[in-house]
Amino acid sequence: MAVVPEAVPGVVPYEPTAPVPAPPAPGKLIFGLAFAQFGVMLSLLTPVMVTLALRVEQIVPKGDRGSALGQVLSLGAILALIGNPVFGSLSDRTRGRFGRRRPWLVLGMTVGLVGLVVVAVGGSVPVLMLGWTLAQLGGNAALSAAAASVPDLVPERQRGKVSGVIGMMTSVAMIAGTVMANAFQGTLALAFIVPGLFGLAGTVYLAVVIKDRPAAPGAFAPYGMREFLRSFWVSPRLHPDFAWNFAGRFLVFVGISCVTSYQVYFLEDRLGYSDSEVSGKVVLGTIAMVVTVVAGSLLGGTLSDRSGRRKPYVLVAACVLGAGLLLVALAQSFAVFLLAMAVFGFGQGLYLSVDVALAAAVLPNPEESAKDLGVLNIGNALPQSLVPILAPGLLAIGGGENYGALFLFGGVACVLGALAVQFIRSVK
Repeated sequence: MAVVPEAVPGVVPYEPTAPVPAPPAPGKLIFGLAFAQFGVMLSLLTPVMVTLALRVEQIVPKGDRGSALGQVLSLGAILALIGNPVFGSLSDRTRGRFGRRRPWLVLGMTVGLVGLVVVAVGGSVPVLMLGWTLAQLGGNAALSAAAASVPDLVPERQRGKVSGVIGMMTSVAMIAGTVMANAFQGTLALAFIVPGLFGLAGTVYLAVVIKDRPAAPGAFAPYGMREFLRSFWVSPRLHPDFAWNFAGRFLVFVGISCVTSYQVYFLEDRLGYSDSEVSGKVVLGTIAMVVTVVAGSLLGGTLSDRSGRRKPYVLVAACVLGAGLLLVALAQSFAVFLLAMAVFGFGQGLYLSVDVALAAAVLPNPEESAKDLGVLNIGNALPQSLVPILAPGLLAIGGGENYGALFLFGGVACVLGALAVQFIRSVK
């Protein structure tokens, strides 16, 4: 029989204390994450959306522009796909007085800026491919370090809000990029270089404000071929939630890539706008999209943090994205195109508001957050490579320029991506 000790007068019995919650992330950190995301995505998305297509048109005949653009985008996306997890793994294990994120933020974006300068001044498709390769590798090195700062430094209860802010900055970068492309039509080189300078400024600011630390001695095996190959792999058997999140992200970004990569040619081929008119039309479409992206990001991030739930917002977001893509597929006028972009933007905002929070919740190992987020980023980057490969076949259905088939394909992919996320067990 257990003996219960008598209470001692004047002595408060010991009670185990609850874990002290992590302090909220300071405003300067959130601003730094937003600024870095804005700058790097401005430098990478502006070419994907507008300026690379226009640059290719300056170099090759009109009949060859589709295949040439596909070559440049595909090679850059494949190398970005490889670079993100590799640079993430190297960032996780970096030792030195500057920490493990700062060097990759600053040096990565410096290389990215050099690549954009090469694209701006290059006079052939192979030179464009070289420059875009450097831009993608450098930019994705910086992005991998910035993304890892969220699970490193932002507590769980704020991740929906921070995810929404980061997602919103991606969309703001899209509109800023299209405005710059329109403003610099007479000097297209500046439409590559100025976004790169913003990217470098954002990553330098984040490097200054983060509380970085070097990797612990002996925490990682020596980096060799085995560790290189391991940079691209997280076992679906051991970490099924991570695998389902990867599948969902990949499919949703297939749908998103259908719009971001081919809206310039859609406006020219189906709606009949000239080369001189299309940049302005892309600006208007992006404005319509970004307004609703901001609304969706703020609404989704706030409600997701309050409810503690992520999966329902992914489901609703992907269905809205699918509806937006259906509207684009049916659009025969610029007014319907604008409506479609607004619907598409709201769905994208809802998705981006919980994307980072969902990713952080299913990471297998906090000490390898940059590597694992790099693996997840393959789900973003691979569609940028695959969609330009698949698009010519879809566009050729029925005699050519079948944008309806392309965008319907993207809508179906978004819905399937939402269904994949519902199989995650560790997140509500």
